[in-house]
Amino acid sequence: MSHRKGGKVAEVPERRCIVTGEVRHKEDLLRVVIGPDGSVVPDLEERLPGRGLWLCPSRDVVNTACAKNAFARAARQKVVVDTALADRIEELLTRKCIDLLSLARRAGQAVAGFEKARAQISEGAALVLAARDGAADGKSKIEAKARDLPIYSVLDAAEIGAAFGREKAVHVAVAPGGLANRLGRSCKRLEGFRAV
Repeated sequence: MSHRKGGKVAEVPERRCIVTGEVRHKEDLLRVVIGPDGSVVPDLEERLPGRGLWLCPSRDVVNTACAKNAFARAARQKVVVDTALADRIEELLTRKCIDLLSLARRAGQAVAGFEKARAQISEGAALVLAARDGAADGKSKIEAKARDLPIYSVLDAAEIGAAFGREKAVHVAVAPGGLANRLGRSCKRLEGFRAV
């Protein structure tokens, strides 16, 4: 797959999921590598050395990979798989979302609270977060205002609050930019591990 970038045609890397066989843009997949000790290591930043093994970002896919020895087959070697790998990936993705949200807040690109989020949506937002344990009527009100924006309900109010240095936060709007893009990607991956 390719797309134009500043007059040049840039290749968009694609990878195949070792469980489903599905070919997707690599940003839509999770990378793991086999560590020196033969253990399966999640590589969310895609920077660890070694051949990457790619998975669709879903608890079911990760559990299937563990149960059916997909890592060993794909790596063509013996591997050690943590039975709680899906939980570990969920923890890592949750931490990454909170960290990115905290960075966006410190950069003045994220606001919390219904009124502030609503104002940011009017001024221009890239995405909206609604706490998954927030009230249904509050979610529907922010969804009505956000219309065409991606809305993620993958973090709890306490997790969102941690990014803002408070006990809880339910509604967040994030301004367009690199941090919003990275946060959206991480939230999308986390959706596959948390029931929304």
